[in-house]
Amino acid sequence: MRKFTLLLLSSVFISMTVFAGGYQVRLQGNKQNGFGLVGTPLSAGASSMFYNPGALSFMKNKFEIELGASAILSNVAFQKNGSNYQAQTDNPLGTPFYFYVAGKIGKMFALGLAVYTPYGSTTKWDSNWAGKYLIQDISLSAIFIQPTISFNFNDKFGIGAGFIYTIGSVELNKAINYSGDAGVNLNGSANSFGYNIGIFFKPAERWNIGLDYRSKVNMSVEGGDATFVLPSSLQGTLPTNNKFSAELPLPANLDLGVAVQATDKLLIAIEFDWVFWSTYDTLSFKFEQAGELLDSDNPRKYRDTFIPRIGIQYAFSEKFEIRGGAYYDTSPASDNYFTPETVTLNTFAYTLGFSWNPSKHFSLDFSFLQTFGLKSDKTYKPDNFGGTYQTSALVPGLGLSYKF
Repeated sequence: MRKFTLLLLSSVFISMTVFAGGYQVRLQGNKQNGFGLVGTPLSAGASSMFYNPGALSFMKNKFEIELGASAILSNVAFQKNGSNYQAQTDNPLGTPFYFYVAGKIGKMFALGLAVYTPYGSTTKWDSNWAGKYLIQDISLSAIFIQPTISFNFNDKFGIGAGFIYTIGSVELNKAINYSGDAGVNLNGSANSFGYNIGIFFKPAERWNIGLDYRSKVNMSVEGGDATFVLPSSLQGTLPTNNKFSAELPLPANLDLGVAVQATDKLLIAIEFDWVFWSTYDTLSFKFEQAGELLDSDNPRKYRDTFIPRIGIQYAFSEKFEIRGGAYYDTSPASDNYFTPETVTLNTFAYTLGFSWNPSKHFSLDFSFLQTFGLKSDKTYKPDNFGGTYQTSALVPGLGLSYKF
């Protein structure tokens, strides 16, 4: 019973690492999406509130509104070790979105509000697949609300900061290894706080340097619902309706980028993102009922990751720009605690995009991203469940901006 309980609780918050950043949905501006997801060294107007608040005060307009969304079509393929068994997810469409509004106050200040969804996903395996005792399906979402202020000392140097309030939820279903339709539904929500600080520097006319730090955020679930469906013979052993609490750190991010306007039409940028995943070392759980049986500490041993990115943009005219990019993202997950709730592999991606400006006030931004998770053998050691995983995703996006 105790082994079953530990495996169950582990599955809840491995899944929550998607909610908390197990992979990060960095689709927070369609211009940047098409540019290799590079944004830290750019003065990109209202969307700078996410990528680098220090650049916001360099916005060229008095007022800007940006909004947009992406459509994530993702797939995970699995082949079990030592057999010909194969399975694939049937994931529904993911739709991360963003909304930014910002305005200049004189020449030196800018204020804004950002609402965006940097974490969230849905993974759906067949209810009777080989890993059903680890996961059947999970749905999760998170909304970040960030008021932001930015100040530039002169035409070369600016700083900015944003306060972040996070609202999130998660729901998970998995089978239990008993007779009949034994299973569990886990449902919880969390609110938390963080901050985003950025510096923007123009050492020369055609060069930009950006540095951004997004803080670690502790997501605390209080009073989450755990509902069990059990055979009648076991209903007195484990509470069928329970409450749990737990705390999971969202790792800090440090982003550094350099951009150069190589010609009047050609812009080139590189960026390096460091994600402090090593803060995710152990998960602890506390339950209202049967605490001595259920409370546990579970090691995860994640490691920091480093993401290099490159973006290139060419402006044919004031009305039309094209862009492209690429990046390589390494997996933070431990090979010994790798589960099908969050299949995070070493991933290569390329991006494409273009902007059409029908007038000086409006812009339409289109982007496309394709990812390739490199095939790899992984194992969930506590349950001796392993196999070969491979992932892929197609992500088109559309954004609209208005400025004056």
